[in-house]
Amino acid sequence: MTTVESAELAARHPSCVLLSVGSVEPHGPHLPLGTDTLISERASDDAGRVLGEKGVTCVVAPTVPYGVTDFAAGFSGAIGVPAEILTSLLSAICSRLLHDGWSHVALVNNHLEPAHDAAVRAVVARFPQGSVSVSCPLTRRWARTLSDEFKRGNCHAGRYETSLVLATGQGKLPMPPLPNLAISLSEGIQAGQHTFREMGMEAAYTGAPSEASAAEGDALYGKLRDMVVTEVLEALAALGIAPK
Repeated sequence: MTTVESAELAARHPSCVLLSVGSVEPHGPHLPLGTDTLISERASDDAGRVLGEKGVTCVVAPTVPYGVTDFAAGFSGAIGVPAEILTSLLSAICSRLLHDGWSHVALVNNHLEPAHDAAVRAVVARFPQGSVSVSCPLTRRWARTLSDEFKRGNCHAGRYETSLVLATGQGKLPMPPLPNLAISLSEGIQAGQHTFREMGMEAAYTGAPSEASAAEGDALYGKLRDMVVTEVLEALAALGIAPK
């Protein structure tokens, strides 16, 4: 859009910018380095359409594709940034967008590394309540709506993420099929492990990627879409702005 179009849309309150946040890191031998970014972008696109139907002027901003990727240390393609830099970058972007007149900025994040999630959430505290939100399935509220594999924590490049990538049309099932791995990232983190390799993920994946399907991915995107829509509407309510 042009600068004129941007100004016109920002002035149509309630208005919202969806800013996808991803990562560049290995997702097994079968998924692209930008898997988390693809997931966030699809979730943002789906949520934007629903928010528009609900009376919110909504646009999707250019993605921030780099995040904190310390757990992938030692693998080729793990290109991360320090947490404090990510927080500062996202804060600066949100500040400019709000200054432009948008009612709200929603950070849509599907890279689930704890330090990355904390860096994204740290942005919210820098702004008035309701101005910035984070949509991420790491919270119990949203995690319980997702697949069993996700709830177990063995979902990095497994059935969960492979299904989501297949649903974007940018992935293929691993051939030959990869063996199922029952390595839980959440349990590894609780045990004090700090990298995929410490957890035994020698191929940078866990779970059951060969059981994935595009149909399951589409169903999961429905859950991620509802997560984003709900977070945005609740934030707008905190601002005292109700969609028409």
